[in-house]
Amino acid sequence: MCLKVFVQSGDVHSARRMFDEMPDRDVVSWNSMISGYASHGLFEVAFGGFLEMQNYGIRPSGYTFSILISSVQFAFHGKEIHGNMLRSGVDLSNVVVGNSLIDMYGNLGLVDYGTGVFLSMEEVDVVSWNSLISVCCKSGHEDTALSYFCLMRACIYSADEFTMSSVLIGCSKLRSLDKGKQILCLCVKMGVLCNTIVSSAAIDLFSNCNRIEDSVRIFEDSNHWDTALCNSMISSYALNSLEENALRVFVLTLRENIRPTEFTLSCILSCATTFPMEMGIQAHSLVIKLGFVSDPIVSSSVVDMYCKYGLIDSASNIFNDLLARDLISWNTMIFGLAINGELTKSLSLYYELLEVGGQPDRITLAAVLLACSYGGFIDEGIAIFSSMEEEYGVRPGIEHYTCVVGMMTRAGKLKEAGDIIQNMPHEPNSEIWESILLACDIYGDLKETEKVAGKIMELAPESSLPYLVLAQVYESRGRWESLVRVRKVMKERVEKKVTSYSWISVHNCVKIFQANEILSRGSKDIDIYSTLRLLTKDTWYKGYA
Repeated sequence: MCLKVFVQSGDVHSARRMFDEMPDRDVVSWNSMISGYASHGLFEVAFGGFLEMQNYGIRPSGYTFSILISSVQFAFHGKEIHGNMLRSGVDLSNVVVGNSLIDMYGNLGLVDYGTGVFLSMEEVDVVSWNSLISVCCKSGHEDTALSYFCLMRACIYSADEFTMSSVLIGCSKLRSLDKGKQILCLCVKMGVLCNTIVSSAAIDLFSNCNRIEDSVRIFEDSNHWDTALCNSMISSYALNSLEENALRVFVLTLRENIRPTEFTLSCILSCATTFPMEMGIQAHSLVIKLGFVSDPIVSSSVVDMYCKYGLIDSASNIFNDLLARDLISWNTMIFGLAINGELTKSLSLYYELLEVGGQPDRITLAAVLLACSYGGFIDEGIAIFSSMEEEYGVRPGIEHYTCVVGMMTRAGKLKEAGDIIQNMPHEPNSEIWESILLACDIYGDLKETEKVAGKIMELAPESSLPYLVLAQVYESRGRWESLVRVRKVMKERVEKKVTSYSWISVHNCVKIFQANEILSRGSKDIDIYSTLRLLTKDTWYKGYA
């Protein structure tokens, strides 16, 4: 009883001392310790306790496995727990146990394993179908999720609000408004659209399909506001770059005494980076006040916010203080270090992740390859890129090829970069051609510069970069007629698009910079632009860009 009190109060150190002094430790006391570690984000310690109890001859109970399944963070731990359940004789045909395993594999992104558990179950229920559909949506297999939904209805299982919510989320991720409308009609027919779980998914659907006005309509027509509904509206505004509206809804939720969740605060923290740094510090203070400091989702968002502000030391301190680090927090810090020029630290943190048994995903590998690209770590970058599919099961995507090509061009290896482009299984995107274009400009290849600039104009007609580079090249070579022609074409094609801005806040004074300003119509801040151009060119020459 005393052990349970220590665990529930969060004093795991006192609980462990008492536990070690106990002359007789049964499965209940072991479960109390494992549960205490897991509830405080110390999964590695909890898993160690699970292995230790078996060394003492204590057989894990169903509750032991349920604790571990609900808190597992890495794939290899999940597989090991599943295997241990098989060896311990746990009845995996049990619906509750099977559903828990499906959810576990879904959270780990292992859709094939989750599907395998579903197919091996002797009996399934609506929760089983919901878990399977949700697993597919979480793992990027939305079309498969919709197929399972049709199969579920064909097998005469009655869908509930959780089913419809998951299917709407699938349509939202596919950005399929037509399919989403069909599902919404079915929701109206079933009478579940008034459920906030379903209406929240509908808000997300319209938001992802660039129909924010329909999202607002559903939100305003709702008779009851709850956390899920408000979170969806806040994230929808944030997704559509309407950060002020997102903050306005957030303030309304506080006035309505709707307690923010970790997802609410994550969205608000992402919005804060579009405002002066003081706003971000206030958001962080609110996180501390509400007691979300130890939450992995919120803490990762705080780390990301400080990285975007350029306060990399603050981000590192928060990351180092985390009791539990999931893959998202590792990815956020590795990427944050890379974009803030701490390239050696970014690479070292990646190796530290491997040392603690973490399994890198696509985002991890893209972040560390970006660090290798910016830092000129060619040998490390090529080694990671070459082994990512064999060691981690991640097939190189266009984002990984983009980093590798950029790494080669920054090192002046244009031939090697060209060979990679020629042999890769993806069509080169505008970012790949942009890195080639900048390298051609630096190394003075006019014909290649014109050729690559033409490709970018086709792939990304809204981009001003090819015109800017060509204008600079023609100006440096005294080709004034070509310069006038490029400026004219840019004015016709690019300036009719929506103008992009960037800004910086210094001592409560916000300085706004408009894209293409110096080329199109001059600027009163021409000294700033000239200095920036010199710095950019200097970094290229020294291999830092």
